[in-house]
Amino acid sequence: MTLQIPFDNTYARLPSNFYSKLTAEVVSAPSMIAYNFPLAKELGITGENDQDIIEIFSGNKVALGSDPLAQLYAGHQFGQYNPQLGDGRALLLGETIKADGVRYDIQLKGSGPTPYSRSGDGRAWLGPVLREYLVSEAMHALGIPTTRALAVILSGEPVMRENLLPGAILTRVASSHIRIGTFQVFSARRDWTSLKILLEYAINRHFPSADGPLGFLQEVIKAQAALIPKWMGVGFIHGVMNTDNCQIAGETIDYGPCAFMDRFHPMRVYSSIDKMGRYAYGSQPDIIVWNLAQLATALVPLMPDKDKAIEAFTNAINDMPRIVKKNWLKVFAKKIGISSIQLGDEDLITKLLNLMADGHADFTNTFSTLGSSSTRDQFMEPKKFDIWEKEWQIRISTEKDPIIHMKQANPVLIPRNHRIEEMISAALKEDYVPFKRLQRALSSPFAQNAAFSDLRRPPLETEEIKATFCGT
Repeated sequence: MTLQIPFDNTYARLPSNFYSKLTAEVVSAPSMIAYNFPLAKELGITGENDQDIIEIFSGNKVALGSDPLAQLYAGHQFGQYNPQLGDGRALLLGETIKADGVRYDIQLKGSGPTPYSRSGDGRAWLGPVLREYLVSEAMHALGIPTTRALAVILSGEPVMRENLLPGAILTRVASSHIRIGTFQVFSARRDWTSLKILLEYAINRHFPSADGPLGFLQEVIKAQAALIPKWMGVGFIHGVMNTDNCQIAGETIDYGPCAFMDRFHPMRVYSSIDKMGRYAYGSQPDIIVWNLAQLATALVPLMPDKDKAIEAFTNAINDMPRIVKKNWLKVFAKKIGISSIQLGDEDLITKLLNLMADGHADFTNTFSTLGSSSTRDQFMEPKKFDIWEKEWQIRISTEKDPIIHMKQANPVLIPRNHRIEEMISAALKEDYVPFKRLQRALSSPFAQNAAFSDLRRPPLETEEIKATFCGT
């Protein structure tokens, strides 16, 4: 049966200065590694013809109704503004609408050069593509808003990085690819007409109840203030929280040098390009506020009274840390079995995190075993944990169903860095068994499954991954 995608494209009908229309660069010998059939069904995609899947999601064939384009945006990268970025290796194929009425983008990543590629080749190599497939789908299974992965296609052609590596193309799905940087590029160019069109489009697509620029800003603040604490709750470190990697609808996007912590430390950094620790685990709540301040700055020119706008936007940004902290407390309270937060709970949580940092405790295993005798084994000095545990037991004795809350909040499995690297190493030898196994395991991260018990183990000293890489 021929593959059919029910495209209903709106971004392609925006003014031509929002994007560059082009088709993907043809590859010589594409083949399929993974295809997310359940997600395809949700998107209304019909037909399971492997050759059609390969041709369309390699970019070799333009599907009926597709209107491929590379989006324009700018952004702050590690605090420095870059006036023009854009999709340097990605193409938006078009949009579909799920049965629930929500609109989604379908995008190729690694499909060849675009006008925004600068000196890049527009390609991706297999390792980062498989990582993004696994990690984004794991985030979805963890209940964290995220882009999703529809397909992985081998291009059949090598790409040059430090050496020759197999090329691959990821098909990514998102509620949109509109970023803070999309607003920044038009504001910086003083193109108020395009900025207003973008704002109206974004409101209609994502926040139809928002009232103008301030209402829109408040909705984006709300979405991001909910997202970051969820990252924190599973020990996730994005690694490159640039404004061009910050999607306005509050979905996790652009899984470059991302990582999940093993041993807990509040300032843990994995990204090889984050030399100063700007995007460390514990800095993420502050950085998201900084990013939203850049969005506010971009939106000010759309307000008729600039002085009142600056005051209102400043108040909204200044209130954001409170919202983030409130959501963080909800996330971590549930992780220790508390659903009705009381005075003193934040201190109890902070004490545990400090003990974990001092005791080199594994983040995931500490929380997933909490309440069992094995939790103290996570700590270098378990007697210090014993003191905290007694205080905690007294606190949760007044809670209803604390164990249920903890099981819902604490995953047993995460995409551990050393397992991801093992999977990539195997894939480079054309062995996809570890990839398929991680797929199965991470689809049910809260389940106790003896078949995947080995995946719970933290890395040995020789297995520890200390730096992760963007892959571009």
